[in-house]
Amino acid sequence: ALSSEGRHRPATKDEAKKHHYRQKISEYMTRAEDIKKHVEKEKQDGKYHKQIRIEENATGFSYEKLFQEYLTEIVSEVWVEDPYIRSVYQLYNFLRFCEMLVKGPCKVKTIHLLTSCDEGSGRTQQINGLEEIQQSLRNYGVTLNFEFSSSIHDREIRFNNGWMIKIGRGLDYFKKPKGRFSIGYCDFDLRPCYETTVDVFHTKHTKKM
Repeated sequence: ALSSEGRHRPATKDEAKKHHYRQKISEYMTRAEDIKKHVEKEKQDGKYHKQIRIEENATGFSYEKLFQEYLTEIVSEVWVEDPYIRSVYQLYNFLRFCEMLVKGPCKVKTIHLLTSCDEGSGRTQQINGLEEIQQSLRNYGVTLNFEFSSSIHDREIRFNNGWMIKIGRGLDYFKKPKGRFSIGYCDFDLRPCYETTVDVFHTKHTKKM
């Protein structure tokens, strides 16, 4: 027969293990809370900066994956500055971005686009494309205002909840698919990307264009 000491030893070891795990969990939760408070303070001070590096041929960086974290329910107005919303595929990129905004969970009512005007043969196509997107958004209760600038060179996207995202290549960081029936043609999470850098900031007051 086991002694009373022998019978209680496994329980004692088990309790010690549980205590150790509880202590570790408590430490992790405290650390997570500290990180959260630190991030909130940086946001309040206008010092928050997060950088994401998209490697050449990387996948898994659809607009949803990149922006969804910052599109909270209070977002109602969006500003897009991107000089290259001109070619057909760039117009499609902007359309996909707008589709993401329409799906929510944000309640976007107004989108402002500042881009450069195609001075060549594609000008009519660019304007017609933007007007069609504008009309389509109207059916969803969203107003699109677009303006052209000959001096624009910055690329940034701002939400009226204070988040600002700067992408080195703007919305045009996806590579051309190998074919119309190749994986990644429809699902942009599977589409290879060009190398670029994404910088995320938080500002108290989102500036107007």
